Amino acid sequence: MTLPEPGQHAVGRRAEVLRLLRDAGSPMAIAEIAERLGIHVNTARFHLQSLVSDGRVERTTTDSRSPGRPPQLFQAIRRMDPTGPRHFRVLAEVLAEVIATDPDPSRRVLAAGRLWGRHQAATVIHPTATKEAPEPADSVERLMRLLDELGFAPERPAAGDRPQINLRHCPFFELAVSRTDVVCPVHLGLMQGAMQSWASPITVDRLDPFVQPDRCVAHLSAVGGS
Repeated sequence: MTLPEPGQHAVGRRAEVLRLLRDAGSPMAIAEIAERLGIHVNTARFHLQSLVSDGRVERTTTDSRSPGRPPQLFQAIRRMDPTGPRHFRVLAEVLAEVIATDPDPSRRVLAAGRLWGRHQAATVIHPTATKEAPEPADSVERLMRLLDELGFAPERPAAGDRPQINLRHCPFFELAVSRTDVVCPVHLGLMQGAMQSWASPITVDRLDPFVQPDRCVAHLSAVGGS
């Protein structure tokens, strides 16, 4: 039995199988695919199984009424490749540049962040959560959980009159460094929107970005407080 091809060569061969099926005018059998590409039937079968699992190729059969089991055929699924490369950072950079041309970009993205926060708030389930307005400590606990799920690596606030949450990681670090005026208000709005959605007596009234190279600080206060 021929073993699957290792490493990058296997990826290239799989792409050849997919390209052949895309260019074909009709479904193809394993033996035909192997012959056209000059590979072993087992190798073709291995790559076809992977392509089927990835949702890029599908199995089909002929309508032959001849005796016996009809041969299994394969054809490419006509759609964009769901496993292809993504460049979301480039898109984010373009959008940030566009937003930055607004006369008041911080106000605009703060509102967008609050909307994001209200949507995200519904995903946070806390053991002590009730339909009633949460206690301050419960609100902070929910916010900590939300920030952790989104990759901000939050640290619990220290005791004091002005509690704060240290954020040790920024999921949008590269963009935040170059566009603090756009990215950081989104994060502030995220936290405010979540707290509003929970009817929390606590809010985040300020976010200080990069007070240290590895730390941003979200300042908490009572709703309506100073």
